[in-house]
Amino acid sequence: MENHHSRYYLTFLLPVLALVVVVLNVSNAQPLVPALFIFGDSVVDVGNNNQLHTIVKANFPPYGRDFKNHRSTGRFCNGKLASDFTAENLGFTSYPPPYLNLRVKGNNLLNGANFASAASGYYDFTAKLWDAIPLSQQLEHYKECQNILVEVAGQSNASSIISGAIHLVSAGNSDFIQNYYINPLLNKVYTADQFSDILIQHYANFIQACFPHISTLQHNLYALGARRIGVTTLPPMGCVPAAITLFGSDSNVCVARLNTDALNFNMKLNSTSESLLRNLPGLKLVILDIYQPLYELVTKPSENGFFEARKACCGTGLVETAILCNKDSIGTCANASEYVFWDGFHPSESANKVLADDLIAAGISLIS
Repeated sequence: MENHHSRYYLTFLLPVLALVVVVLNVSNAQPLVPALFIFGDSVVDVGNNNQLHTIVKANFPPYGRDFKNHRSTGRFCNGKLASDFTAENLGFTSYPPPYLNLRVKGNNLLNGANFASAASGYYDFTAKLWDAIPLSQQLEHYKECQNILVEVAGQSNASSIISGAIHLVSAGNSDFIQNYYINPLLNKVYTADQFSDILIQHYANFIQACFPHISTLQHNLYALGARRIGVTTLPPMGCVPAAITLFGSDSNVCVARLNTDALNFNMKLNSTSESLLRNLPGLKLVILDIYQPLYELVTKPSENGFFEARKACCGTGLVETAILCNKDSIGTCANASEYVFWDGFHPSESANKVLADDLIAAGISLIS
């Protein structure tokens, strides 16, 4: 019995002690890692889509109305993203800049960069449907970024920055909601389970193998020197306001089928990641669960300090996102902090803060 209690207290205390270390380091104005590099979709895009010929943009009001200087940056939110809060939690005083929007790269890349593109995913054709940047192309940008880092900091320093940096990956949501569920060329050919398998193969390729249409093995995160990688799970897709509106058959509750697909994908993501960990020396790979914390906010909003979880703040709150969420959208709420979702697909700044606090606790091994 004593051993059982000892194990229990160790299990409880170690994350607490680690968090104390985090707080102490951050309070000393010392970032916990040299840089933060971000890949993925609209959940983490900070403006890379601004210059693209795509309708999937957020660089206009009311997006960003609660951000610094009330500025629309391209973030799909009223304010900060979970990745912004994560950067703050890691001790950075600025956020990784959108790689494509940087006029001058050089020194601006020393603390990391953001390569994410709204409507991108593990499946390259998802991005191509929406004229976004596929993950394979985000890797090309990262390789280019590394070459610039070598020029600015020297080979040795650049290698240290890359191996010590956290690489955050957030994808998969657009593959389902903005492709599979609305694309008969996919959903009539593959079951959701089969499509999950395809996505997981692309995920594994992104971390360690090579994309079939790229001739060199150097185009994956591990081969490019990444050793600390955090990957977010799929959220409860069936609880997103637009998903309930589009796929919920006039119901106001989460769409069980979509949530089941997300949970199934997340199980495969976990098992594949465990396999990658076993086979790649020196790799720290952590799966960061977004599903459960967001599900808690949606199903128990008042217990978590929120007023509304079915409708988003922007417009009717039922479906609007990107160009449909604009300054003329009728019904946009006055106080987004009371809402779990800002637009039909994306969490509000307040919800992002809750998610980010969970992320830092879950990802503690990446900084220890």
